[in-house]
Amino acid sequence: MTIPRMKKRRDFLRASSRGKRAARPGLVLQAVAETGGPLRVGFTVTKKVGNSVVRNRTKRRLREAARAVLGESPPPGWDVVLIGRDDTRARPFDQLKGDLRGALRQAGVLP
Repeated sequence: MTIPRMKKRRDFLRASSRGKRAARPGLVLQAVAETGGPLRVGFTVTKKVGNSVVRNRTKRRLREAARAVLGESPPPGWDVVLIGRDDTRARPFDQLKGDLRGALRQAGVLP
């Protein structure tokens, strides 16, 4: 199952300014509760992490982790932004999924 994506800059800025933040070694999460609609996820990695090859690999890992954690039953009404870090690409995938679960719980997206 594919999760709807956030692609517009204003959506990312809304999550950044009004959302709850949760930081983990493998990622940073920003989540804002929106009214109605399905859960949407956006992915971003800054240029500090590396060149385009490294940033794209980092985003692919985040997308797959989100698909694994949120794919079965995503909670409706949230916009979530996942921000990649230096440690994202080298972190074992099970730990990356654990980081995502913990951040989602901390932000109140998951019970």
